[in-house]
Amino acid sequence: QLQLVESGGGLVQPGGSLRLSCAASGFTLDYYAIGWFRQAPGKEREGVSCISSSGGSTNYADSVKGRFTISRDNAKNTVYLQMNSLKPDDTAVYYCAARGRECSSLWYRYDYWGQGTQVTVSS
Repeated sequence: QLQLVESGGGLVQPGGSLRLSCAASGFTLDYYAIGWFRQAPGKEREGVSCISSSGGSTNYADSVKGRFTISRDNAKNTVYLQMNSLKPDDTAVYYCAARGRECSSLWYRYDYWGQGTQVTVSS
């Protein structure tokens, strides 16, 4: 069974940090671009970041540039999203998704999805 599982979410104060993980089971991530998306209540799902299958190319939404870093460890079949200087506007459910082609900012172009992990930034 092909599965992506996110972890690492939680409650953090503004200015704090979290590291999200996206682990795959049932398939290898080596040949997939991995995107991170988020969805806040009442808002559309938006792309946050993406990393190519090789890890050689990354991209970020303007709202997170300079604060978030995406990386991957293919040996562990895991992709990470390091989130620093968190703001209340970052509060959302965060999802990872796999695509068997290059990165895309469009969520509907992804083939496999995790169940999501809640990130709440609040004092």
